[in-house]
Amino acid sequence: QVQLVEAGGGSVQAGGSLRLSCAASGSIFRHRCMGWFRQAPDKEREGVATISLDDSTPAYADSVKGRFTISQDNAKNTVYLQMSSLKPEDTAMYYCAATLQNHGSMWCREVALMTSGVFDYWGQGTQVTVSP
Repeated sequence: QVQLVEAGGGSVQAGGSLRLSCAASGSIFRHRCMGWFRQAPDKEREGVATISLDDSTPAYADSVKGRFTISQDNAKNTVYLQMSSLKPEDTAMYYCAATLQNHGSMWCREVALMTSGVFDYWGQGTQVTVSP
């Protein structure tokens, strides 16, 4: 059974930074594509960023491009989300996700980012709150 454990959420003022981490219980290489999603109250869950573990290629939602960076540390079985220039609209519960599906790097960037249903495993979530 795979477990994903997120950490690093908190409360910051607009313009601040946070780094989220997602530690996997097993080798993250089992999951060819990992991602971060978020869900604000009364809103649908949306993709924030994904990373293909085949070639470390990232993809980002338009709303976070240039501000967020997703990365992986294979030795630590951990995926990170560095968030900078945070805005109040970034306030949400952030979830880490992993999928065993292996359809290539392009699929991870262009399909998985938009489709939370393809992910097999989810973390418990970590709250990010950005005040004006």
